[in-house]
Amino acid sequence: MRFYSTNSPLSFTSLADAIMKSLPEDNGLFMPETIPALSPEFFENIERSSFSEIAFEVAKQYLSPDLSLKEIREITDDAINFPVPLVELEKGTFMLELFHGPTLAFKDVGARFMSRTMALLNKNQSKKLTILVATSGDTGSAVANGFYKVEGIEVIILYPSGKVSPLQEKQLTTLGGNITALEIKGTFDDCQRMVKLAFLDTSLREKYRLSSANSINIARLIPQSFYYFDAFRQLKDKSAPVYFSVPSGNFGNLTAGLLAKRMGLPIAAFIASTNENNSVPRYLNSGEYEPTHTIATISNAMDVGAPSNFARMNHLYHESVDEMRSDITGYYFSDTDTRSEMINTYSRYRYMLDPHAAVGLLGWKEFKKSAPDHAQGIVLETAHPTKFIDVVKETLNIEPEIPKALADLITLEKKSVLMGPEYEGLKSFLMSR
Repeated sequence: MRFYSTNSPLSFTSLADAIMKSLPEDNGLFMPETIPALSPEFFENIERSSFSEIAFEVAKQYLSPDLSLKEIREITDDAINFPVPLVELEKGTFMLELFHGPTLAFKDVGARFMSRTMALLNKNQSKKLTILVATSGDTGSAVANGFYKVEGIEVIILYPSGKVSPLQEKQLTTLGGNITALEIKGTFDDCQRMVKLAFLDTSLREKYRLSSANSINIARLIPQSFYYFDAFRQLKDKSAPVYFSVPSGNFGNLTAGLLAKRMGLPIAAFIASTNENNSVPRYLNSGEYEPTHTIATISNAMDVGAPSNFARMNHLYHESVDEMRSDITGYYFSDTDTRSEMINTYSRYRYMLDPHAAVGLLGWKEFKKSAPDHAQGIVLETAHPTKFIDVVKETLNIEPEIPKALADLITLEKKSVLMGPEYEGLKSFLMSR
């Protein structure tokens, strides 16, 4: 399959170039030439498939014949080796638990798939591949884990100082080896801007083979569609309309859901649930897209004022807000709303939400008021609640048990390079290495 830039729809490149370059030279985002439709038989027999088998069937639509079916199967079997359970809170309301991977966040699916794909594409290269990635929390830890000790690849992670949870920070700053963490005195938007400028810098590209592991990379986006299919597989009632409420920051997760819907997955619509960084819900309401500066919230992984993947969403809907509204409804909520939902859900169901899932559940509850009576809502639970343990403890007044994967990090030494939010600082650091 060929890929094109959202800024140059008539100019195509290969799968390998799209993945390894990550960002087109015209500053657009790569998209597949076509979004392939899966057969009716696939959906009729989906209950007989495992998560990794579903991942293989979806992935091969994009990766074959550039990669052999054997190679694609090896990637999906190795990367998708943990479950994503669908938990019913009450009739018609489900949580899709995406935190059962090694770093306890949904980004394990995309990062593990991408690392294995890129390692395969990179194996005959003599020059090291450098991956630059901006993170508001979970991307950095998942990418660090996914690429740790991968031969021929180094990872440089930019994260906003003081704006990720302590355990998230430990996950991305304690590995060492081929993983370097840059602590930026700014916001996630600053980190993302610095990464994008690096990709457009010709002098930097002469020294480095650069790629990215953010959801701007198509190899991160495609696998994030896998668990939408697996959620549908787990539903007992497949006849009632299904809505997905997606806690959203950079909107990669929701964009992946749009791919799944266009591949034939019977999704009625999506709910874009955000915190006060509400550029997309405001666009859906007003028709005017006005990205803003980032606002710090307790759901920090969604603190994105200018989401990159809006370019893909806008492209899919031909820059028409009316077309986008036919598939997506947007809501945004305050920290007070978020804490109230965490308390309510724990009190009612003894189910512990992380603050991002609480925003997602609030979105589904708001949407449900005008949805059909038999509608089913699936809320993406994007991270284990103890990754945000300070917020959970002070909100629920409990002492949750920390999973071993996180508890082992507490005594490890943080290693990061502190720098300002100016691009020249990043360029100077990279050029001097």
